[in-house]
Amino acid sequence: MGRAIEDLNSLWQKNASSVDEAKIKQAVRMLLEAVGEDPDRDGLKDTPGRVARMYEEIFAGLRMSPRDQLEARFEVEHDDVVLVRDIPFYSMCEHHLLPFFGQAHVAYLPTGGVVTGLSKLARLVETVARRPQVQERMTNEIADVLAEELNAAGVFVVIRAEHLCMSMRGIQKPGSSTVTMAARGVYSENISKREEILRLIG
Repeated sequence: MGRAIEDLNSLWQKNASSVDEAKIKQAVRMLLEAVGEDPDRDGLKDTPGRVARMYEEIFAGLRMSPRDQLEARFEVEHDDVVLVRDIPFYSMCEHHLLPFFGQAHVAYLPTGGVVTGLSKLARLVETVARRPQVQERMTNEIADVLAEELNAAGVFVVIRAEHLCMSMRGIQKPGSSTVTMAARGVYSENISKREEILRLIG
């Protein structure tokens, strides 16, 4: 899984050095025309530019490396679990280009007292989320990056999200949520340690 994610990251970085605003504007105009709208009417004439600027923001993770978010390292005198709960995120489902959003819970067990800043875990989640995604890959990518960059003894990531592709189209079940989990190291081997994190998450 880690190797596949690395290859995908390399492809994203190569193809996403900048946002082609002109191409996005053209595409949005064509889309509006295709659904039967007039892109030149008052309410829509500035929409292509607004969408281009929005895409630059919500897909900013394409131009960032998740690993760079963990460059800050500190040494502490313990190897106890570090857990940041309830990290809000917004991402875009790559299947329908509709948002999915929710909360991520990220835990890791340091090795040799090496930890990163707490805010860096939130930045890691945000970087991985701000690109076309699927929740399953997002969960595993966060776990892999954290395990490899910090050489953590264990990593456990839980993400709960609502997908608008389920809420506003298709099956149309608003309020339903999807939960994904990824465990590395001791958390993939030791059920009791995994249950401890789930209790802390609540």
